[in-house]
Amino acid sequence: MGVMSEANADRPSASESGGDGVRGRSPREVRGGGTSVDPVRVRRAKVAHWTLIANRVGYLLFAVAIAVFVMAFAFSFNGTMVAIITTCMIAGSILLAPALVLGYAVKAAERDDREKGL
Repeated sequence: MGVMSEANADRPSASESGGDGVRGRSPREVRGGGTSVDPVRVRRAKVAHWTLIANRVGYLLFAVAIAVFVMAFAFSFNGTMVAIITTCMIAGSILLAPALVLGYAVKAAERDDREKGL
């Protein structure tokens, strides 16, 4: 390592800072991400993740209800088939209703942040 001037003695060299070629800045800063993490965006990402899972499970439950209905219609309706269909429809509705609303809310908030340049 060469001799460093006194002004830059406290800053690491490019090889010490991760080899990104820009001294004293993390790779995240170089890419423009900054080092500060916005807690609102972190929370929003978590909500988006859970709404995605709830959407998938909710639609899966509706698909199961439809498949069981078709099977029951083709063979014979009995109490078990009706219970499965009803349970899947109720559980799917409980999952999908808030997941759809929250999913649209997250998308609208992200779009609003992009428009404002945040």
